Formats: sequence, structure tokens, C-alpha cells
Amino acid sequence: MAPPNLTQDQAEQRAALLEVESYVIELDLSAGADGPDVRTFGSTTTVRFRSTRPGESTWIDLMAEQVRGATLNGAELDVSGYAEDTGIALPDLAADNELVVRADLSYTNTGEGLHRFVDPVDGGVYLYSQFETADAKRMFTCFDQPDLKATYQITVHAPASWKVISNAPAEITGTGEHRTHVFDTTKPMSTYLVALVAGPYAEWRDEFPGEDGQDPIPLGLYCRASLADHLDAERLFTETKQGFAFYHKAFGVPYPFGKYDQCFVPEFNAGAMENAGCVTFLEDFVFRSKVTGYLYERRAETVLHEMAHMWFGDLVTMRWWDDLWLNESFATWASVLAQVGGTQYTSAWTTFASVEKSWAYRQDQLPSTHPVAADIPDLQAVEVNFDGITYAKGASVLKQLVAYVGLDNFLAGLRVYFERHAWGNATLDDLLRALEEASGRDLSWWSAQWLQTTGLNMLRPRFSTDDEGRFTEFTVVQTGARPGAGEHRTHRLAIGVYDDDPATGKLVRTHRVELDVAGERTEVPDLVGVHRGKLVLVNDDDLTYCTMRLDPESLAALIDRIGDVEQSLPRALGWSTAWEMTREAELKARDFVSLVLGRSADSGIGAESEIGVVQRVLLQTQTALASYADPEWQGEGWDRFSTRMLELARAAEPGSDHQLAFVNSLASSVLGEPQLTAVRGWLDGTAPLEGLTVDTDLRWSLLQALVAHGAAQEAEIDAELDKDQTATGRRKAERARSLIPTPESKERAWQRAVHDDELPNAVSDSIIAGFQHPAQRELLASYVERYFAEIDEVWQRRSSERAQPTVIGLFPSWAVRQDTVDAADAWLAGERPAALRRLVSEGRAGIVRALAAREFDRS
Repeated sequence: MAPPNLTQDQAEQRAALLEVESYVIELDLSAGADGPDVRTFGSTTTVRFRSTRPGESTWIDLMAEQVRGATLNGAELDVSGYAEDTGIALPDLAADNELVVRADLSYTNTGEGLHRFVDPVDGGVYLYSQFETADAKRMFTCFDQPDLKATYQITVHAPASWKVISNAPAEITGTGEHRTHVFDTTKPMSTYLVALVAGPYAEWRDEFPGEDGQDPIPLGLYCRASLADHLDAERLFTETKQGFAFYHKAFGVPYPFGKYDQCFVPEFNAGAMENAGCVTFLEDFVFRSKVTGYLYERRAETVLHEMAHMWFGDLVTMRWWDDLWLNESFATWASVLAQVGGTQYTSAWTTFASVEKSWAYRQDQLPSTHPVAADIPDLQAVEVNFDGITYAKGASVLKQLVAYVGLDNFLAGLRVYFERHAWGNATLDDLLRALEEASGRDLSWWSAQWLQTTGLNMLRPRFSTDDEGRFTEFTVVQTGARPGAGEHRTHRLAIGVYDDDPATGKLVRTHRVELDVAGERTEVPDLVGVHRGKLVLVNDDDLTYCTMRLDPESLAALIDRIGDVEQSLPRALGWSTAWEMTREAELKARDFVSLVLGRSADSGIGAESEIGVVQRVLLQTQTALASYADPEWQGEGWDRFSTRMLELARAAEPGSDHQLAFVNSLASSVLGEPQLTAVRGWLDGTAPLEGLTVDTDLRWSLLQALVAHGAAQEAEIDAELDKDQTATGRRKAERARSLIPTPESKERAWQRAVHDDELPNAVSDSIIAGFQHPAQRELLASYVERYFAEIDEVWQRRSSERAQPTVIGLFPSWAVRQDTVDAADAWLAGERPAALRRLVSEGRAGIVRALAAREFDRS
């Protein structure tokens, strides 16, 4: 069932009443490895807390299969009426209180609470916890809100063969079949940051040497035993140490949680979770097959993102979830800063411009956009706010703030903030006060302009030149933010002028001006007399958050010569501008496709050196073809795209990242017979591609491409699964079966994704991923009506974490028609939960945007 929906008002009332001192938690997991029928575990919690108003009452949170008993200050509590949605009532509080609750709680397979997984390879049972936003109550009795921090002492009884990892080091005792793990008492932290990972995990150890007299930091890595051969421990330890070295210098505060373990766990719903001293990661980051350098870069970003949270989020924690954006935005910004300043990934800001900014722009143009500092009235609201505003726009806005106050001042303000609020809770105002002290600048206007508004400003140049091509006047024109109230903002930005380098033939920056842009028009006298060059960027270096447009000559240069731009960041800004123009129906989808495919063998995407940009732009091109192109042209467009991908794959350096990226893009496209023949030859080895390693995961991708086009049958899926009897192999097979282009296959996939509430989230996600394919849209016509008829029940039956992938993934985005909009409007006219309404309205907005783009493309 769905968990109780705590409101901010309730949380504030409880926080005003209580001061929580400590939790002592004892978990009996001794039967956890006994087989698939084990459903529950024992949990005994002792909570010590104070009441500021003795005699009053409150409640404590718990989602339990059975409450065996509870005592408050030695008196038995009546728990006969216990219900998950109300917790346990605590009447007549004393000034100092001790509560003891004994209960049986349920393991989950949804990635919430204490998740239990059985490895199909060796039968090993693996557990891990995931509590954000408020699922700690699924493992122990607690006041489950971020501002009631406490210390934790955890004891776990577990099978002798298991590793058990938590937030602190442990002493292990016992003999025979079971062991007892007694963990040290932690520093104060929020309930959602408590962690438990248990099972026969493979383990690697290292340490980060002490700096400036500090103790060394013990480091651990963990993954399932069946994945151990694939975990690249040396690389992960190196990047972890680089992160600590960078953050210690930048933040000026030593790592506060003693040891640092990183656990790669199965069926994880997110990328990672910043549990203090015990970070959990999606185990897909253990690469069992060859991947491009882009995925190593993104994994490093995730490692550094979670590490940044140890200071910003764990040491100092938001008071309520309305500052979730600050938590996540800061970690996103800091991780890229650390990549550039401390690791090999020195072009990470290029990736940020290509990936995070694209996500932010898309989210900020939806009708559900919200201020960065959003109102979060309850838990359901926060669970749909793990979005592109909270992460990517917030990080972009912080990058703008750093440009405004200066990096040194920003970091100095952070040190004040950490020292002042260590082990406590804080708000945005607390951070801004610290930054104002460090920088000497008034930032109250900044918060109002950037955090309390919605939408994007468009910036474009307007200028005149003389006969020699030199600027006689130059103005930056800013439109009001939309969607929203149309505010103009103050932007700290750089304007870059690019021209030919006679020695190389490349387009290089020949002039740069940095300034503040405010209001509708900002004159730039420093550019008068400067030659206009071939390309002018009004957000050079990507300092501000805006959508950028080009003058006609610059747009022409971009389309003709994007591959000639020497530096990766301005090229990424060019690709981004072209893509945003396509989404806004200012550039035809077919023209964007032509830009990507290039006019010659070494132009377009074939000339792009940054593999992350290549992969992102190819995904955007597939979206342009599937959603934004005139249906009458789509067939020709897909043929051009798949033909070009095959050409590029064959022409790429054998074994290179680019070759793999082109092959993967081809495998997820609409294919003709020449491409299907090539894919079949790569898969069965009859016509190999030089340098291409057709390993386990690539075999699945190639097979899925054949299946989606009816060129491979279910027997081949079964045969491939026989070779790959792993959890990942089973998920790949589920997706392949969902891709089978028959009505029966689609019906089976729909029934399982929509109606089988016992499926693990990871399996359900795989089924949903295969349900729609751009080559199969006619098969799905009847599911538009069914979606709107059945989605309410899914939301009612499942938790938000479990329901969201179904609501989003099965929205009929394949049906780009007015009647889909009409069906959505009819559904939205009814009474619906706010979070569900938001997700459906976002799907509707995607259809409306696609219809406009198609109309423009056919014009």
C-alpha cells in the first residue's frame, strides 16, 4: 500500500514538540537467507526523546506487518488499533521519554525500505535499505522527518556468511551459523540517511591517507559476488580519493563520518543515495560489458555527487523538503566542479551543458514547472519533485551565482555555513547569509529573481557592423521568462566571438567580454570596434541559465561548420541551441536531422569528438524523428538516419567509443533491410564489424533491435537468456519480449506492467521500456483509451515510487494526435491527486509540443 503522506504542517508541529536524542535499533535478519518465502524480519527500536510540552500527545511512524508490543516510559501502549497510515499514538508525554517498540516488518522488492533480492546466479540473498524521502519507518520505528536528527546505534543478527554494512564501523561477535554485528553509535543525522546493506557481498578495502594531521579514511567497495569480476576497484578507489582531496581543500572541513563505504546494489530505483558513510549505487555502474568513456564520466559524476552530500545534506541537512533542490543542486554543481578540478574528466562542464541543461530546459518548459525553491506541502509533492528543476536547473542557477560572487567567495561562504550548522538543520536563508558575509554582496534580490520564479529567459544578440565587419553597436536582448510571469533577470554572462584560425582552419574564440545583463536590453560598448567573426555566442562558457539564440550569420555558420568549432563547450552550446530551436518549432525537425547527419563524411555528428555530446545528440535526433518530424517524412528521415549510423559505425576507428555509440544508436532506431542484415551479421558473427566487441550487453541490444522489427522470434530470446542467467539477463529478456511486434505481446506487457503489483520495480521498468518502439506505433492505438481508464487505480494501489514509472513510461506519447490531447483533457477535468495530475499534464504537454513541431516541419 501507499505510505502515509506527512504534511509540512504536521512535521513542523511535531518538531516544535520534540527533541529526539537517540535510537537503539536491533534487527533480526538471521532467517533472511532462508529462501524466497521469507517475508518479514524482527525490528526492536528504543527511542529516547524529550518533549517541550509535557502532557501533550504525538505519534511515531511505523509501517509494520505486526506490532508485537510497545511501551512508553515503562507503560504498555494499546497497539490493537495500529494502522500504517497513523503510526503509533504516544499519549501523555513526559519531559524525558523512552519508547520501546517490537514489531515484524516486511522486506520489499520495490526499492523502498529494506529491499530483498535473490541472485539467480548463485541463490545469494542481498539486502539494502533506501529511505529517502520517508521510508525509514519500513525498517525501524522513528519520527520520520529530516529535522528530528538523532544518534543511532544499530545491532544486526545475520547469517555468518553475510557482510553487514551500516553508517558506522561494527564489532562482530558469535559463532556457528549466525553473527551479531554491533555498530558504533553514529553522529546526529536524519532518519532518511540511515543505511543497512547485508548479504554475501564481495568486498574491497583501501584508505584515503590522512591530511594535515587528520586520521586516514577507511574506504570500502561492495557488490554482489556474481558481479565481482567486473568491478573495477582500482579506478573507483582512485576517483574516490581524488574526490576527498578536492572537497577537503574546497570545503575546508574534514570528512565528518569516519569511514566511507560505497555499495553497488541490485534493483536500485535511482542512481545512488547519499547515506552517511554508506553510499548505495545502482549496480548497473558495475560495467559487465564494454561501455563508452561517457558512462565512466557519468559514474564519476555520481560518485562525486554523493560524496558532496556528506557535507551538504548529511553534515548540514535541510529542515524540510522544500530545500531538497538546494541539497541536490549543490551536489550536482559540486560534482562537476570536482570532476574538472580533481579528475581526468576536465571537459565535464561540456557534458553539463549537453545533459543537465537539456534536462532543465525541458522541465522548465512544462506546465508543471515550479520555482527552484518550490512549495512542498507534503511527501507526495516532494516525490514528484526529484526532477530537472530540483537537480539541473538548480545546479545551473548555482553556477550563475558562483559567476556572480566569484568562486573563492562562494567557497568561503560554504566554509562558514558548514562550521555554523554542522550536525544540524539549515535553510536557504542560512546559506545566503553565509555567502553574503563572505562576498560582501546583497543576495536578497538574487533569490527573488532566480529561485522564486519559473521559466527561461531567451537571450539573443542584436548588432550592426561597418563595411569591414566590425561592430558599431551591440545589444543583448532579453525576453521575459516563460512559462511564468515574464520576469527579466540579471545574468552574469560572457559573450564570445569566434573566427577562423588561419593556421588550423578551425573556428576559435577571438574575443570575450564578461558583463551583467539586466532588463530587456543591455548595451555592450566593449564590443564596438571588434570584428564580428563567423559566430557570436551570448552565453559563452555557459555561465548563465537561459535559452540562447543566434543571429542569422552565426546560425548559418553553426549549421555549415559546427564540427570546425575547436573547443568542446561552444560546440555543445551550438548543438543545444539547435535542439532547443527544434523543440520550439523554430528549426524544422528535418533540418536538425540534416545538421546531425552532416553534409559530408567528416561533418555533423561524425566530426564531434566529445562522446557524451555524441550520445546525447543522437538521442535528440531520434526524438526529432519519432515525435517532431512530419509523419509523411518520417520514413525518409529514419532511412537517412539509420543509413548514416551504419556508415559511421563502419567508418569509425575500430574498437573506439564512437563506433560503439553509433552501433547502439542504430540498434535503437527504425531499421530497413540493409541495417537489419548488418545487425544480424554482427550478432551471429557471420559478418563482423572490425573492432566491435559483441559482448553480453551488446548481444542483447542487437537481438532487441531484430525482435522489434520481427526479424527474431521468442525462441532466440530464450536461447540468449540461457547464456545469460543473471538478474540483468532476465531484465534484458523481459524487455525483448515486450518488444515483440504482436498484439499478444503488447497485451501481455500491459497486463504485467499495469496490474501485477508484485513485480520488482526493475523488472517492471524493463517491460515498460520495451512496450513502445518507433517502428510499432500502429500496434498501440488502442492503449490511449486504456491508459486514461486504468491509471488512477495504479496510483491508488501503489506507492509513488512504484507508480511513477508506470504513469510516465506508459503515457501514450507514441500517439501524437489531437485526440490524445482531448483524452488527456477529459481525464484532467476530473478530481485527481495533485502528484498524478502533474505527471499526466506533463505527458499532455509533450504531445502538444510535438504537434506544433510537426506542423512547422511540414510547412
